[in-house]
Amino acid sequence: MSADLVIETKGLRKTFISKERGGKKNGKKEVEAVKSIDLTVRKGEIFGFLGPNGAGKSTTQKMLSTLLCPTSGEAKVLGYDLSKKQGQIRQNVGCVSQAGGADLGSTGTENLVLQAQLYGADSATAKKDAAEFAERFQMTSFIARPAQTYSGGQKRRLDIALGMIHHPQLLLLDEPTTGLDPQSRAYLWGEIKKLKAGGITIFLTTQYMDEADKLCDTIAIIDNGKIIVTGTPEELKSSVGGDTIVFTFPSEEIAHKAETLLNERVKVEKIQVYSNVVHLTVKNGERLMPDLLRSLDSKSLKAQGVTLSRPSLDDVFLKYTGRSLREDIIK
Repeated sequence: MSADLVIETKGLRKTFISKERGGKKNGKKEVEAVKSIDLTVRKGEIFGFLGPNGAGKSTTQKMLSTLLCPTSGEAKVLGYDLSKKQGQIRQNVGCVSQAGGADLGSTGTENLVLQAQLYGADSATAKKDAAEFAERFQMTSFIARPAQTYSGGQKRRLDIALGMIHHPQLLLLDEPTTGLDPQSRAYLWGEIKKLKAGGITIFLTTQYMDEADKLCDTIAIIDNGKIIVTGTPEELKSSVGGDTIVFTFPSEEIAHKAETLLNERVKVEKIQVYSNVVHLTVKNGERLMPDLLRSLDSKSLKAQGVTLSRPSLDDVFLKYTGRSLREDIIK
């Protein structure tokens, strides 16, 4: 395992056996939740695992955190063999599950102190760390209250603090902002970026495209237990095609004249005319647009309206799976 790799898996697989009712006898059905996954996570990056519910994201993360045993395959986490060194992995990895891990009847401080002590801190150190993390995650105004009184965003701050209290090298975040309001999501995004800036490697599962796009250095798109494609957000979006610029003109005649001019001025990936509207697909659309508008104006082909759209991660999901990730989330 390379020194800059924090996670490396080869053929990682998880199968569950479920009971299946049918006829006179109860049968058993094999459900393959994760299908031979190969992935690498590099030190200091935020690695995003993007996919719909049921894709295998949480199952993969539970295996990496030693909460589930793989059915087959190999994995190393922080250089430790997943099949042999579970204790060392747990000591050096923080894990924040989707459901959270706080005792809701205890105060935030009590939760943090207990968690620190479970990882071997003495009483004085545990209290000191609890106070530091309460301030770090802006929880001092409510940390003395029972966790059951916290808002969703406040609970999520406590969950992340609990995952970080033993100062791990790697933090596993499972759907960290699900169900949160926009303000709480934005706050947590900021905290996640600060953790990365502090040298923590983060493995984050999410079904939100904007979250993966804004936070992650590398994204693996997973669907039906398989990794479909991996790359940086820009690499993935570029694989779909260029930017789309849509020009609206006063008439169809002017639109066709504009089509001819645009074909001459830039390297066009695709150009289509629909009535008085021209759809132009090019690379670096934002950079090219001012020059294109000046060229059109110089020939008295003034556009009534112009819009620029860039490929999204949903376009990437659609390209590689044949369906929209957004539609899967809505379902």
